[in-house]
Amino acid sequence: MTTTGTGAGRPSTAAPESAPRILTVEHDDPRVDGLLAGLLEEYTQRYGADGAAYELSRYPVTEFVAPDGRMVLVELDGEIVAGGAVRPYRADRSQEPGTAELKRIWTSDRHRRKGLARAVMGALEQAARDLGYTRVVLFTGPSQPEAVGLYDRLGYSRLDPATVDDLPYPKAIPFAAEL
Repeated sequence: MTTTGTGAGRPSTAAPESAPRILTVEHDDPRVDGLLAGLLEEYTQRYGADGAAYELSRYPVTEFVAPDGRMVLVELDGEIVAGGAVRPYRADRSQEPGTAELKRIWTSDRHRRKGLARAVMGALEQAARDLGYTRVVLFTGPSQPEAVGLYDRLGYSRLDPATVDDLPYPKAIPFAAEL
């Protein structure tokens, strides 16, 4: 066990956190449940129980099935603390060729401001490239200002929203040779 000072002259016996692991998994991996539980809690706090249930039912986990979709998880000390998913983007119920949609992007409130969301976004963009997509789009709600700030910092451009409830952010993703 590591002992460090606490600032009050007493040693701390807390073990340091291990490094986070970024995992690309299938939609039916049992660790996806950690992401969904975190999302449910987050959405319930921000949008109420009905809003959370509605959002999670709109895009069931089967929307992210290979070969067109992927799930990305961040595991820290055996706990899923962040993640997201890629699926084909469907506008007006028809697939938009070459465009992926990023969904289910979440970081545990206990682990924010550590670069995990940025790492998830990078892994999701890489997964989209690996799947052959050339553009990604994502939508966020008006009650998620942290997400809006992150997407702005990562170079996503906000479009005029089609509705007040969804704020669309598209981005062309360069291929490795263009990075």
